[in-house]
Amino acid sequence: MAAGKRLICAPEELQEAGLGVRFEVERDGERLPAFAIRFGGSVRAYLNRCGHIPVELDFTPGVFFDPERLYLLCSLHGALYDPASGACVSGRCNGRGLTPLPVIECEDGIYLLDEA
Repeated sequence: MAAGKRLICAPEELQEAGLGVRFEVERDGERLPAFAIRFGGSVRAYLNRCGHIPVELDFTPGVFFDPERLYLLCSLHGALYDPASGACVSGRCNGRGLTPLPVIECEDGIYLLDEA
């Protein structure tokens, strides 16, 4: 693995609008939950934290999409987020979206990029 990136998962682990892959990131000395999903043919990653209050979105690990697989769903409040941007679409998130994380998909894996 090259410097500046950390393996999250193999590309085939993320199916279009399917289960997400959970992982952790470090921010200000704190380990925070995060997740990666595939939507619109692209891989996206976000901190696993609702815009309303800092609770994880998935009640069942890896289940981030609503039943129609159109939006990311906070299982506690029902807030909906655009999977492509993390923007709040409706609910108690009051316009506060998800925090995106930089990722890249390569032939051998999906990687979290160093933000430094």
